[in-house]
Amino acid sequence: MAQQLHVELVAVEEKVWSGEAEMVVARTTEGELGVLAGHAPLLGQLAEPGQVRIKLPSGEQVAYEVAGGFLSVTREGVTVLAESATPVSAAQGR
Repeated sequence: MAQQLHVELVAVEEKVWSGEAEMVVARTTEGELGVLAGHAPLLGQLAEPGQVRIKLPSGEQVAYEVAGGFLSVTREGVTVLAESATPVSAAQGR
């Protein structure tokens, strides 16, 4: 079984999504970034417009359009701090 990450997606007004995931993919100003458990700590600025995709242990994926903010990777997991986050419909997701 793959190691899991604890992920929190937080917008200015509310916690949007929180849980365990296998991988997080986000577009930063440096390019698209994939984060797995054990990733080195980093802080990245989210690209605008951007999308954050969270791959769940079940194989499902949730995705959010995000505007502004940062991605923080620590030993504890991944935190995405966005100015706004809007769910992407399954039809648009990959």
